[in-house]
Amino acid sequence: MTLREIWPLFGLRLLSPRLELRYPSDRDLGGLAQAAAAGIHDPAVMPFEIPWTDAPAPELPRNALQFWWGLRSGWKPTDWTLTLAVLEEGRLVGVQDLQAKEFGVTRQVQTGSWLTRSAQGRGIGTEMRAAVLHLAFEGLGARRAVSAAFEDNPASLGVSRVLGYVENGDAVQSRRGKPVRRINLLLERAAWEGHRRGDIRLEGLTPCLPLFGLPG
Repeated sequence: MTLREIWPLFGLRLLSPRLELRYPSDRDLGGLAQAAAAGIHDPAVMPFEIPWTDAPAPELPRNALQFWWGLRSGWKPTDWTLTLAVLEEGRLVGVQDLQAKEFGVTRQVQTGSWLTRSAQGRGIGTEMRAAVLHLAFEGLGARRAVSAAFEDNPASLGVSRVLGYVENGDAVQSRRGKPVRRINLLLERAAWEGHRRGDIRLEGLTPCLPLFGLPG
């Protein structure tokens, strides 16, 4: 058996006009770890709920690899996080995550992402989120998608609003020892239908369905 037959996620690809999102090989993960270590946001701010980018530069790539490998080894059809490498013209520019628990029952997913600084501000964040939402709603039959961002992260909030999310409550969290408001966002299937794109293709999904807790 080939590696793809054993772990069919290696054949999963999402294709949009500018981007390819694919389940990453170890080589991809190495490139992403180096990109993260080079800096993906202003060090004076922290856009992530878990401040993983605060790790010392020599440790950050190793920490990232261990995290991604842990997601792969811990994958269960009832509890999974799909990490997709994002490529523009063959160049790694970021990560788009999709995660769920008991998806076969809840039909709800959550998204998260990051981009290299050189790829920010060009609409790539919106396009890669649209691609993973197409996977969720069209490919997997999701009914709801949720996300969240701190109130001082206008880029992430802007992507969500453009794609049809609405605010769905908030919470106050501690970030670097100070309180910050986190805005929760919700995208219902009907709202996604009103914003869906017709130029996104899914490849290699069918053999992956049991891994997502769905009938093959």
